[in-house]
Amino acid sequence: MESVWVALMLSLKIAFWATMINVFFGVSLGYLLARKKLWAKELIDTILTLPMVMPPTVLGYYLLVLIGKNGAIGRWLEQTFDINLIFTWQGAVIAAALVSFPLVFKPARAAFETLDMQLEQAAKVLGISNLGIFFRITLPLAWRSIMAGLLLAFARSLGEFGATLMVAGSIPGQTQTLSIAVYEAVQSGDDHLANSLVCIISVVCIALLLLISKLLSGKKPLQHLK
Repeated sequence: MESVWVALMLSLKIAFWATMINVFFGVSLGYLLARKKLWAKELIDTILTLPMVMPPTVLGYYLLVLIGKNGAIGRWLEQTFDINLIFTWQGAVIAAALVSFPLVFKPARAAFETLDMQLEQAAKVLGISNLGIFFRITLPLAWRSIMAGLLLAFARSLGEFGATLMVAGSIPGQTQTLSIAVYEAVQSGDDHLANSLVCIISVVCIALLLLISKLLSGKKPLQHLK
C-alpha cells in the first residue's frame, strides 16, 4: 500500500502546482481576451482552447519537441541553467498544466465578460486604481466561476495520463502518478492494486465535483458583496 500513497501524494503535488500555474496564466489571459480589443481575439481563443480537444499524447509530443534536449526551450534550459524537464515531476506539472489550461481560461473569460462594467466605472470615478478595481471588484464578482474552473483543472490534472506519460515517463516514486500506476497495475495483472488506485482517484474526483456543484449552486456573485 505504500506505493499507492506515494503515487497519490505525487499526483496531488503535480495537480496542485499545475493548478497554480493556471491560476496565473488562465485568469490573466481570460481577463485579457475579455476586456481588450484584439484583432485576432477569436483566433487566440481557439489556439488557447486546443488542449481541450487535442489528444493528450499529441500535446505530450509537442512538449517533447519544445522542452526535450533537442527542443529550442529544452536546449536553452540545459545549456543556460543545467535544467532537464524530461522524466521529472516538474515536466509532469507542465504537461498537466497544459492539458487543464482551457478549464480555467474559458470560465475565467466568460465570467469577466458577463460582469457589470458600470461597477468598475463607478470605482474609477471614486479614484480606485485599475489594480484595486481588479482585486476589490472584478475578481470577487467572478471568483465562483474561476474557482469552479480551478477545481475542474485540478481534477483533470490529477487524472492526466497521456501527456504526462510522454513527458515524464513512469518512474515509481518520481513520476509515476495514480493514473499511470493504474495502467502499470493492469498491464502487470495486479488487479488488487489497480482496484485500490481506482477507488482512491474516484473518491477524490467525486469530492471535487461535489464541491464544484456546491460552489455553482450557491449565492449569486453580487450577494456576497452586500
